[in-house]
Amino acid sequence: MTRPAAPKRHLPTSPFKAPVTPDPKHFATGDRVTHDVHGLGRVVGIEDGIAVLVDFGSSQMRVLSPYTKMTKL
Repeated sequence: MTRPAAPKRHLPTSPFKAPVTPDPKHFATGDRVTHDVHGLGRVVGIEDGIAVLVDFGSSQMRVLSPYTKMTKL
């Protein structure tokens, strides 16, 4: 069994800039969203900081945080 690789840390003496962490996304019930795989949808439920339930018309999907493939319209 293999272990996952440890995240790389930024050295203070490095000539390169430290990677910027993206702001966490927040959604509210009723927000229109688009998902890279499932398309357009509407948020119908929220689990604080864990997941959102999105209605994509033909199906409802539970999208887990950090919502990298989903954006608010």
